[in-house]
Amino acid sequence: MKVVIVGGVAGGASCAARLRRLDEQAQIVMVERGPYVSYANCGLPYHVSGVIEQESALLVASPQLFRTNFNIDVRTGCEAIAISRADKTVALRDVATGDVVHEPYDKLVLAPGAASVRPRLPGVDLPGIFEVRTVPDARAIRAWLNRETGALAGMYSYSGTQFVKPERRAVVIGGGFIGLEMAENLAHAGLDVTLLEMQDQVLAPLDPEMARLVEEHLERHGVRLVLADGVAAFRAVAGESLEVDTISGRTFPADIAILALGVRPDTTLARAAGLAVGPRGGIKVDDSMHTSDPHILAVGDAVEVADYVTGEASLVALAGPANRQGRIAADVIAGRPSRFRGSQGTSIIGLFGAAAAWTGVSEKTLQRRGDTDYEKIYLFPNSRAGYYPGAKMLGMKVLFPRSDGRLLGVQAFGEDGPAVDKRISTLAMALQMGATVYDLEEAELCYAPQFGSAKDPVNFAGMVAADVLRGDMPLTHWGVEDGAFLLDVRQPVELTVEHVQGAVNIPLGELRQRLGELPRDRDIHVICRSAQRAYYATRILIQNGFRARNISGGMLSRALSTG
Repeated sequence: MKVVIVGGVAGGASCAARLRRLDEQAQIVMVERGPYVSYANCGLPYHVSGVIEQESALLVASPQLFRTNFNIDVRTGCEAIAISRADKTVALRDVATGDVVHEPYDKLVLAPGAASVRPRLPGVDLPGIFEVRTVPDARAIRAWLNRETGALAGMYSYSGTQFVKPERRAVVIGGGFIGLEMAENLAHAGLDVTLLEMQDQVLAPLDPEMARLVEEHLERHGVRLVLADGVAAFRAVAGESLEVDTISGRTFPADIAILALGVRPDTTLARAAGLAVGPRGGIKVDDSMHTSDPHILAVGDAVEVADYVTGEASLVALAGPANRQGRIAADVIAGRPSRFRGSQGTSIIGLFGAAAAWTGVSEKTLQRRGDTDYEKIYLFPNSRAGYYPGAKMLGMKVLFPRSDGRLLGVQAFGEDGPAVDKRISTLAMALQMGATVYDLEEAELCYAPQFGSAKDPVNFAGMVAADVLRGDMPLTHWGVEDGAFLLDVRQPVELTVEHVQGAVNIPLGELRQRLGELPRDRDIHVICRSAQRAYYATRILIQNGFRARNISGGMLSRALSTG
């Protein structure tokens, strides 16, 4: 059996190595149009800033390793340009010479990845404008930043008795993973950074109020955010510098600009071969990674997969799913009944020591689908025991159906990055296993004060959500007061910092003695800082015959919802 794999990196390289482990006799050819067959593109922003010092550290596996250890015919600088499904051949062009050969196959695996979005804008091809997709891209950015002649090194102004080198300026266009990571790493490299994003939030998978936490953190670390405004044009100015014009008419000076506008599935080869393309624009595959041609499989960023929660077709440009898909394709080719169960989009991004992470669906997705059988809670637990040094607050949003409490999605942000990673990874596995919020209540997790609390944030999320579903904590949210009586149970001193217009303040410790001041013919919505004291107050009120609801997340969630 001869298998040709088009593309390396995550999906293609994983498929090739797995297939060799399963079938020693198969003839395996892996082609890659670039110079590297397997590299860590997720590490590119960190190489730009020097956090990852050596370029070689990004090279996961060399062609020689694949040849020696796996007996795989690896051809770099080799581009697949056409597929003849009738003849079961793929045309391969040598990038350097232009020579074309027609390689026969029994099975063909497409792993072309996704191409960076590069809009046709005035000036987009000027020097100093870069993408961040490949190792050569990172090399070019480092060379631009480190060059010893030209504008950045040669322009000085006189200040008193010394010449002062001007601060270097970067404009990053795009507020997704690569955009934010490049903003962070350029800031670490000493540049003044402006980030432009067309949407009104960064990190589109997050709900807007959770994205606010990320935006505030970026701004605290010196990144200038320009939201709801896209790039319109680039212009060259004196001394190799640039000006970036926006749709709204603003102009931002830059010594370097980074295009990080996302990626599109590379379906050129598949479309030309007549393979089916799905509604999201990716190659259509079944759960065994077969395309519409039974002899051709596809994996990685170029394919559409089922959303694990909703079942909808989705595009997931993540290394983890691509690796699993590559393994599954190899299993299927080797005759094993392997299936891809779909992706829940579990992701994390680190920013200046903090992290934002998520798994499952967002509230935006549920609203777009017209789903109404869901509830959400906000909670703000500590990353570790509150008495242990270094405890930081985590902001979490949990989504679940009112009907059965099954976990639908979770989002989190915190300045203690590893603590965010731990909780979302735990909750991602719970979601994958079909767990409910009741299961989270009972989850037995590691505990020591430097790592968490005896009641871990995962447990805490389950307890709060289960209280809602059991009716122990009737819940409401900001913006749905509907004429309710607002009761603030914080201490008076807290109201000097922030307060809600029209709310009546009765501190929790005085509530039992002052019940006569509250109406029995109106809903009472209870407020505190994070909703914990409001929960205690709600229990007191309900058991004394009042109609009370806790405003989820308290003043902390109000700050998010109001921007």
